[in-house]
Amino acid sequence: MQNFDIDQHLKAIYGRHPEAEKRPVIGITANHEDIDATLRDKYYEQVVKAGGIPVIIPPVADAATIAATLDRLDGIVFSGGADVNPLWTGEQPSPRLHNINQRRDLPELLMVRLAYNRCVPMLGICRGLQVIVTALGGRVCQDLPKTDAILKHSQDADRSEPTHTVLFDDYSMLASYHETTRLLVNSFHHQAVEEAGPHLVVAARALDGVIEGVESNNEHKPIIGVQWHPEWLGDDGLPVFQWLVNEAAVFVQAKDIHASTITLDSHCDTPMFFPQGVDFGTRDPKLLVDLHKMDDGHQDAVTMVAYLEQPKDGKTFADIAPFPVKGPKEYADLIFDKIEDIVSHHADHLALARNPQELEANRRAGKHTIMLGIENGQAFDHSLDNIDHFAARGIVYTTLCHNGDNDICDSARGTHTWGGLSPFGRDVVARMNSLGVMVDLSHAAESSFYDALEASRTPIVCSHSSCRALCDHPRNLTDEQMRRLAEKGGVMQVTAYNGFLSTKGDADIYTLMDHLRHAADVMGIDHIGLGTDFDGDGGIPGLADSSDMLNFTRELLLHEFTEDDIRKIWGGNWLRVMKEVQAAADKK
Repeated sequence: MQNFDIDQHLKAIYGRHPEAEKRPVIGITANHEDIDATLRDKYYEQVVKAGGIPVIIPPVADAATIAATLDRLDGIVFSGGADVNPLWTGEQPSPRLHNINQRRDLPELLMVRLAYNRCVPMLGICRGLQVIVTALGGRVCQDLPKTDAILKHSQDADRSEPTHTVLFDDYSMLASYHETTRLLVNSFHHQAVEEAGPHLVVAARALDGVIEGVESNNEHKPIIGVQWHPEWLGDDGLPVFQWLVNEAAVFVQAKDIHASTITLDSHCDTPMFFPQGVDFGTRDPKLLVDLHKMDDGHQDAVTMVAYLEQPKDGKTFADIAPFPVKGPKEYADLIFDKIEDIVSHHADHLALARNPQELEANRRAGKHTIMLGIENGQAFDHSLDNIDHFAARGIVYTTLCHNGDNDICDSARGTHTWGGLSPFGRDVVARMNSLGVMVDLSHAAESSFYDALEASRTPIVCSHSSCRALCDHPRNLTDEQMRRLAEKGGVMQVTAYNGFLSTKGDADIYTLMDHLRHAADVMGIDHIGLGTDFDGDGGIPGLADSSDMLNFTRELLLHEFTEDDIRKIWGGNWLRVMKEVQAAADKK
């Protein structure tokens, strides 16, 4: 019998602490009929049963409202309903197109794209599957081909009654969560996915070949779409809701880590795109790092380098420089001037930092940070005084060389002019030590690496390198190099550059995890981090740009790195070395 004593209900709540355990918030898109936003109760009942907190998302097309809503959600269910207007994909309507729901299309398509960029877990159901596919570049057929479909895909039976079989791909998330490769499902659709598109793979089909499920491809993002209606199938339909709530819980954990630690990428080459007139304040498709992508990925900081290509024999740097300059020093100064202009233009959201203390102050002020570096010591133009100049400008490290020997050292891709460091190179290392500038040996030959390791009185770094044991490339570090680097207190920042992760050129975020795990096993967790090489040909599926930084953290959690490990990888180790190097600088 119903107890109508409100105090008794409150007593049950107040009789324990906390009043409720923390659970992920799952948004469910509402349908729209006449003047009402509606939702079948089965959707939110399954979310509650799976351990989530359901909230209903009305079909509001205001972009700012959608973006702000996503910032408060931990997962999304895109619910069923009417067809998607084919005009969104440039098609004209077929005579067999059924009803469309124009109030839902734009809000949901926008939400999918924005949620994808934010790595928010998504589950699409029937229409929701088709919305996800459409928004992410796939194709939906307006009506099932009558000659190909041998099954009835729009049943007359009760909604809770399964009427046909779907087969899961053996290695799919759907198979894993259902613990089977065959499932009996209900069916209420006349449209279906024709092509999964560039971000998804087919994970389930009906016996007649009709696509019944999709999920993220080798980007390994938390996205699943199903053509059936699991909300009506009780316990048999619960696994996909359980998957979503579990993924949402990991997403919450990843966001909490980003909120409590500095997240720093030690190497990007975004200035290489300055000659193309990019806008750091827009979501520029040419860039892998910009303010929007840093926001999406909850990324605090990046070290942005002035990259100087090494001239071939018979050429000077002025001959090959992207901007008209007299020499390498002038070019590096020009790049730093342009970075400072960007920071000045976006001063409410962006700031420079010369040291960990300024970086932490920027974070407290709610600003992203750019730190400055140089990639290729030819910027010093054979003058130790120029090292003083760039240190005064605020650089935190210099990569001694690039692809080709220079006057400082031999390159991993050079002809081994010096057999390691040159005499001038030893002076360069000493001057960098005295000024508190980190010595970076990415791109250096092994001989240069060992020479610098011995010559430097402070730890050295490799700002964007990976493991040669897993990818035999001369740019990568051998296990012995890695051990010696750790013994001297340095760090190796594993890079997201495809060619340094796999000799086959097929690297994805799982490959990156393999390199991180190997580096941690060889060096210890206190000596590894992340240097993406974004905008310098870095970027892999699953960590394609700065907006994927939360997905990187999600994968670290799923690969059983602890939260303490992740804080070290995300910048703790790198900043520890930076503090040590800067503290050892000569006091003037």
